[in-house]
Amino acid sequence: MDGTTAVVTGGTRGVGRAVASAFADAGAHVVVCSRDGDAVEGTVDALSRPGSASGLRADVRDEFDLERLMEHADRAGERAGVDVVVANAAVNHGAPGEMPLDDEPYSRFDDTVRTNVRGVFATVREAAPYLNEDARVLVPSGSVARDPKPGMGAYAVSKAGSEAVVRQAHADLDATAMTLDLGLVDTALTGNQGGRDPEDVAPMFVWAATDADPAEHGGAVVGLREWKTATR
Repeated sequence: MDGTTAVVTGGTRGVGRAVASAFADAGAHVVVCSRDGDAVEGTVDALSRPGSASGLRADVRDEFDLERLMEHADRAGERAGVDVVVANAAVNHGAPGEMPLDDEPYSRFDDTVRTNVRGVFATVREAAPYLNEDARVLVPSGSVARDPKPGMGAYAVSKAGSEAVVRQAHADLDATAMTLDLGLVDTALTGNQGGRDPEDVAPMFVWAATDADPAEHGGAVVGLREWKTATR
């Protein structure tokens, strides 16, 4: 990834933080954002290899924040433009398994969809003018988007919606868009239910950003099995 610029939304903790670190280790200039400006500053300091990271406070629910983020990313790396976008920022307002759809407050449903679906759309839309040739757009997801489980409410709906954004982005952009199904990862977003460490799935993003075959994986849901098969 030497000489490339990668944007990671929600890049200050969990999967986003692990992916940002893996990209920096692979030689990319990584631009991170989150709603917490102090967390952004701390993450950039932690990725303190010279020139390897920068960031802005940005809320993916606000397209003007994302516009500024992509303008920054366009100027941040060794060359103009953006090579990789990881639309990772997401919320889950409740305990997994305890959020039946018929009991979801309208306000919680609205914010979940606004962040997890519209936020992915806005990230892709604001990045589009800056995407370099062979750019990759990567969106993490899970089986809950396709295999309904009781009590997953708005979160499951939103993940299905974000996967639809990926498919349409791949059809409409001169870029390769992919959904990465990470399985269960141990983060606050999943209620710290156990599962893989974020650092264990971060290499999957490096592969998807560099070596994944667009003809085979573009527009598709790529799971751990496909990743491991492709990298044997």
